[in-house]
Amino acid sequence: MSAESPRIIELVEYIPVLLAQSEIPDAVGETLWRNYETQVAVDFPSPKTGNRWRLTARGWVGHIPLTPDFHFALRPKVQLGNLLGMLEYAYDLKSFCFLEGLFNCQTLEDFYERLADILANRILNRGRQGFYCAYLPKTEYLPYVRGRINVREVISKPWNIKVPCDYEEHTADVEENQILAWTVWCIARSGLCTERVLPTVRRAYHLLQGLVTLQPKSPQVCVGRQYNRLNEDYRLLHALCRFFLEQIAPSFEMGERPMLPFLVDMARLYERFVAEWLKAHRETVLLPQGLDIKSQERLYVGEGNNIYFDIDLVLQDVATGVAKYLLDTKYKAPTAPASSDIAQVVAYAEATGCKDAILVYPMPLFEPLDIRVGRIRIRSLTFSLAGDLEQAGYRFLQDVLGSALIYCQVSYP
Repeated sequence: MSAESPRIIELVEYIPVLLAQSEIPDAVGETLWRNYETQVAVDFPSPKTGNRWRLTARGWVGHIPLTPDFHFALRPKVQLGNLLGMLEYAYDLKSFCFLEGLFNCQTLEDFYERLADILANRILNRGRQGFYCAYLPKTEYLPYVRGRINVREVISKPWNIKVPCDYEEHTADVEENQILAWTVWCIARSGLCTERVLPTVRRAYHLLQGLVTLQPKSPQVCVGRQYNRLNEDYRLLHALCRFFLEQIAPSFEMGERPMLPFLVDMARLYERFVAEWLKAHRETVLLPQGLDIKSQERLYVGEGNNIYFDIDLVLQDVATGVAKYLLDTKYKAPTAPASSDIAQVVAYAEATGCKDAILVYPMPLFEPLDIRVGRIRIRSLTFSLAGDLEQAGYRFLQDVLGSALIYCQVSYP
C-alpha cells in the first residue's frame, strides 16, 4: 500500500464496525488497542466476533494516523454543522466573526484544515507587523558593561576578565509567541493538512523558529491571559491555539511520533458547550429569571482538601447566591439514567444544599427520570444536539424552569 494514500477506516461513535481478519494486520490492531484504547474499543478476531475485527469508537471524534498505511477517521453521530457550532461556543470563537465560511465544510478534517489556514495566515500577518516583544531580565558574563554590574559575582570570581551583568533584553522569545510556535509545529505534524494549506503552516512556523524557543505548551496557558494594546490581537490567536492544543495528541511529547492524532473528547466538549451556551445567554436569559451561573465548581467535603467534588454547572439565585439548579452533563444515550449517575448527582446536591438536580443528556431518554430522593428532586432533561442549537438551548432552559422564559434585549454601544 502506498504511503501517499493510506487506507482510512471510518468509525462512527458507538457503532461497531466488523472487518475481516485479513483487512487489518495484527500489529496494526495491537498498536490501536495499546495506544488508543480510551478512544476505540478493539475486539480481536475470535469465535466471539466471528473471527473478525470489531472496532467501536468510544465517544471521540477526529483522526488517528496510526501508521503510514492505516488511518482511522472517528466520525460524530452529531451533524457536522452542529459539531462546529459546539466547538464555536466551547472555544469562544463565536465572537471573532470569521467562522461563517467554515460551516460548509464536509468533514471535521476539512474544518481542521481551514482553521489551521486561518491561524497560520494570521500569524504571518502579525509577523509582517512585527511580533510582540517584551523586556526580560537576563544575567550574562560580557566583555563590556551592559545594564548593572553584578558586584557579588565580581567578588566571588575576581579572576574572570568578563563582567557579570544584569540587564533587560527586548526579545520576541516570550510565551505569547512560544504558544504560536508550538501550535503550528504540532499542526504541521498532524498529517491532516493538505498541500493546499501545509506550506502556509510551515511558513508560519519557520517565521517564528528564528525568534522563539520551541517549548511544549499545554492548552491551559492559553486561558486567562492578560492582553494590552500591543498584543490584543493575540487573544484570537491563543483561542485558536487552545483549540488545536487540546485536540492534537495531548498525551504525546515532542519527537515521539512523526504524525500526531487529532481527537475531540465529545463528553468534555458537550459539557463545555452547555456551560458556554448558558454563559453566552447570561444577560439575555438567565439574569431576567433571577439566575446566575457557576461552572466547574470544586467543592471540598469534610476536613482537609483530600475529598472534593467537581460540579459541572450550578444555576444560583442572583440575590441570595443559593444553588437553585444543579446540572450534570452526560454525553451518552442510555434507555434510562444509570444508578451511579443518580447517586452522583444526589451527592452533589446534598453537598451544595441544592434541592433540584438535573442530569443533562444530548437526546431524549426512552425512560426519562423525575423522582425525589429525600428532599431532592432528580430529573433527566435534554439539551439536544439535533436541529437548531439555539432553539434547543431555549427549550432546555424552559424545561429546567418549568415555565416560559423571560427575555431581556441587551443593546451594546
